[in-house]
Formats: sequence, C-alpha cells, structure tokens
Amino acid sequence: MANEVIVHKVHKLRRVYVWEQPVRIYHWLNALTILVLIGTGFYIADPLALQSSKEAANQFTMGWVRMIHFIASYIFFFNFLFRIYWGFVGNKYANWKQFIPTSPRFFKEMWHVFKMDILMLRGKEHMSVGHNAMAGFIYFFTFLAFLIQCLTGFGLYASMSTNWWFPKLFSWVPAMFGGDFYLREVHHVTMWFFILFTVIHVYLVFYHDYVEGRGEISSMGGGWKFVEEEVFDKGLDTPNEPQRTD
Repeated sequence: MANEVIVHKVHKLRRVYVWEQPVRIYHWLNALTILVLIGTGFYIADPLALQSSKEAANQFTMGWVRMIHFIASYIFFFNFLFRIYWGFVGNKYANWKQFIPTSPRFFKEMWHVFKMDILMLRGKEHMSVGHNAMAGFIYFFTFLAFLIQCLTGFGLYASMSTNWWFPKLFSWVPAMFGGDFYLREVHHVTMWFFILFTVIHVYLVFYHDYVEGRGEISSMGGGWKFVEEEVFDKGLDTPNEPQRTD
C-alpha cells in the first residue's frame, strides 16, 4: 500500500505596521476612561451605604467619586476629538473610509463576516489587515454612541458647573432631550451599550487571534500584524478599495 503524502499549502506572511502609536494610545486611554466612567457612574446612580463613625463632611465620598467621573469625562471627550482628527491624517487603516461604507464591496464583506462570526457558517476564511468591514461599521456606530454620551454627560454637568465656561456650551442639550430626567436615562442606557460592546469586542479579539493567528492581540501593543501576501496581491487589505483581479 503506497504511503499517503499530505501536502499543506505554505502561506508567505508579511509583517505589516497597522496600528500607529497615536491609535494605540487612543485605544488604551479610551478603554481605561470607559472603565472608570462606568464604575463611577454606577456609584453616582446608586451610592453605597458606607457605614462609618467618621463625620460625613470629612469623608466626602460622593464628591471624590464625582470628581473622578468628571476628570475621566474630560479625558474621554478630548481623546475622542483626537481620534476624529486622526481619522483624517493617520494611515489608511485609521482612516474614516474604513468605518463608513462607500462601496458595494464593503457591504459584501460585512455579510461574509456576519455569516462567519455571528452565524458560524462554514465558508472561505475572510482575510483583512485592519478592521474588517463588519467591525469598522460597528465602530462607526460606537463613535456615534461616544458623541451621544459626551452630549448627555456634559449636558447634565452644565447646570452644576460654575467655575468654567466649557460645560456651559452644552446647556442647550437638556431641552433637546426633554429635560434632565430623560437626558439621564439616555446617558444610562448608552453606558449599557458600552458594557455590551466591551464584552463582545474582547471576545472577538481573542477569537480572531486564535483562529487567524495574525497577532490580533499583540498588534494593539506594538502595532504590527502578520498577514498573508495574497491579501495584498488581491487588494483585500482595505474594504472600501476596489479588489484587484489581475
């Protein structure tokens, strides 16, 4: 009986600098501030009954929590503004074209990723360098949620801030949402969107890193990914650019 020979296709990998340092700093700073804002936000909405024999005025627990929340909100806001700016001056993987569908190929790739990642259907592996189309489109809505959270948060803060002019710029927001009560509800619901997004985001990062083996996790530390050469040969590295067929 003849010996069977199994031949595996060898993929040539290219080391690609995908996530620039400003994007990585934005990412981790954003992650940290969101965690701080969620933690302090929960406490502000439903304070703990801290039992202590000390004078309450000397502890001022709520005051410290609110101050941390406000400081984190300023960092979150200006970090968000920086990301908007970097979407125009950064490399092609950070560009806004990777988040907003502008071609039929973008929607086709979104459907393919949806079938593979969500419906868990079998099919040809999707290859991308930066964000795939589905991830980019979800991040676009996440940026809109960032905007809503900034508007509602500073809108709530505007009426209680007396020392600086900046929060007063958002004094028109409560009226647009029908008052502070509804404004606070939108702010709270959006926070739960961030919690859900964080859980799914972390899961998918580990999932793609395990399945694809392209350095998905380490890339947000050093910026580099390892990508098959055929991705570049076929022009598959960005979803909004036309695919090459030569």
